[in-house]
Parts: sequence; structure tokens; C-alpha cells
Amino acid sequence: MIGVILTATTAALAAPVAALFGHRAVRRSANAALMRIDSPTGIDEQRFVRIGGIEQWISIRGEDRANPVLLEIHGGPGAASSPYGARTREWERHFTLVRWDMRGAGLTFARGGAAAQGGPVTFDRLYEDALEVTRYVLDRMRVDRVVLVPSSFGTVLGLRLARNHPELYSAYVGTDQNVPEAGRDTSAYRATLERLRAAGKTKRVAEIEAMGSDPARWTRAQRTSYAKLCAGSDPLTLDTMKKVILGSMWLSPLYTLGRIKAYFQAQAFSETVTDGAAGFDGWADGTRFEIPFFVFQGALDVITPAARAKAYFDAVEAPVKGFELIEDASHFAWIRRPDRFLELLLTHVRPLVTTTPTPAVP
Repeated sequence: MIGVILTATTAALAAPVAALFGHRAVRRSANAALMRIDSPTGIDEQRFVRIGGIEQWISIRGEDRANPVLLEIHGGPGAASSPYGARTREWERHFTLVRWDMRGAGLTFARGGAAAQGGPVTFDRLYEDALEVTRYVLDRMRVDRVVLVPSSFGTVLGLRLARNHPELYSAYVGTDQNVPEAGRDTSAYRATLERLRAAGKTKRVAEIEAMGSDPARWTRAQRTSYAKLCAGSDPLTLDTMKKVILGSMWLSPLYTLGRIKAYFQAQAFSETVTDGAAGFDGWADGTRFEIPFFVFQGALDVITPAARAKAYFDAVEAPVKGFELIEDASHFAWIRRPDRFLELLLTHVRPLVTTTPTPAVP
């Protein structure tokens, strides 16, 4: 009798699991079809390129090589944007989109694990990698400059890249704009405490209060804990993480179950970069840029609040400036509302940037 019960239970559990994976297979196949680029003037290269002494994953995709080139600098640390191809497919009709999974992130990490990352991930190493990736893309696409599109943690890198190397970039377009202030602005910290108190999370409140409000004084474990509590205590951000981030990864043709596992291992591996970046001061680094400067920010962002991004933007000196809010979006606004982000790119950025590439060498 026990054997019969166990057999019946196993069969009952297997049915929904089989249906789940069957649905996943169908959706991944549909996304693979969506991602095909058949245009004779298009480009679809997804390969590993030797950057900074290791093999790093770079994707260059677009319907027309004559379109302006966008170079993403993803967030995290370790939060690669390679799973989001289906969500941003429409962008590739108007731009050539370059995605790079940094060392210690996404498909770069999945290929060889921690042993293939060339040691611990540091801010300075990522900065040098970003410059090398930029120059690789310029050479590959035969263009003089690319539009720099950093998000979240990537904007800390992006601000320095744009400020120090205006000869490489035609415009700066930040989203989930992070402006480190060496602990002076505590608005996100205080708002996190308020949400936790409202939810009755007294232990979590005590934990955050004990840390203090200055990220430069936090340990690596405390920075990770705060990030999880800040995001997880906001319903809109949490919903985006579940439906958009995890959903995209689950249905991406690029992501096997093993690569999904590696994605999260990569984020843990990349936490080392926060040791060197926690004390940064974006204001002290400077607010003068020689290229057009744009910020498209989630109106309800709790991780990198829009008000803080706007204050920095207001202080920026640049040939052209533009700040826009993406309504009904918190952090990750660019992938929760990719249609709105594309509209802003087409309205504000594309008219300012042109490319005249020589046909790329196959």
C-alpha cells in the first residue's frame, strides 16, 4: 500500500513539473525565433572575446549596421543583462545593441566559473575592461563613438568613462542612475527602514539600524543584506525582480538551468567589487561632461531614488541635457518598461547621434 501511495504521489508531482518545463521549452523556442535577425544589413554576433586577459561574452545585434551603436554597462555587481534579449528586441530595429557580461557575471562567469575570472573582481579591473570592450566595439563596427548606456551599479563606472573619455562616446544615457555620495544622502536608507517598520519587521529594522547609514562603513555582508532588504521591502521592485528578471532568465534561449545557477553564483562572486566602490563620491568626481548627458529614471525607484539622480543631473554641465521619469516603474525601469525607454531614446538621443560605418568584416 505504501508503495502504491508513493507511486501515485510521485506521478501527481511529476505532472505539474513536466507541464512547467514543457511550457518553458515552448516559450524559449518562441523567443529564439523572435531573436532571429534576417536583415541583409543586420548583425548578430554573440561570442566570447578576450578582454583583460580572459574570455568575456559580448553580443552585438541590430537590424541595420548603419544605426547608432548602444553599449550597455550592466548593473549588479554581477547582474548581467544577457537574459533580456526578448524584452529589448524592438530596440534592435533602431540601434545596434551591444551587451557585455562583465568578468564575474552572466555568461562570462558561466563559461569557466570562478577559476576563469582572473582573480577577484575589482572596480579598477572592470573600468579597464570597459574601456577595452569599448575599443573592441568601435573597431568591430567601424564607428568613431558609441552611445554609453549604463544601469544601476554600471552607472558608477559609466560616469567615469563618460567624463574621462569623451572621445569614445557620443552620449551618456544613465538609468537606475546611482550617484554615490559617501553617506551624505540617507533618503533610500531611511525609506527602507520605514517600509520595514510598516511591515512589522522589527528584527530587520534593528539589523539595518545597527549598520548605520554610511555604506562606506558597512562590511561586504552588510552591503549585501541591505541591498536585499531595500529591494525586497518594496512591492513594485520585488514584483519586477520576480516577473521580469527571473522570468526573463527562465525563458531566455541563452540560459540553461546550469547557466541560471551560475548567474547567481556570479553575483556572490562579484561582491568583492563593492569593497572598492562603497566610498565613492560621484559629486567629488565631477559634474562636467563634454558629451550629451541623459538620465531616464524610474519614478518610483527605491534603490537609487529619482530625487537624488535629479539633484545630480541638475548640477551637471553638458552640451545637451535631458532628464525623464519612467512612470509606474521602480529600479530596473528600462526592462520593466522597455517600450517607454525606447521612446525616450528615439526622442532625445537618436537625433543627436549618427554613425557612418564601413561594412564590417565578417
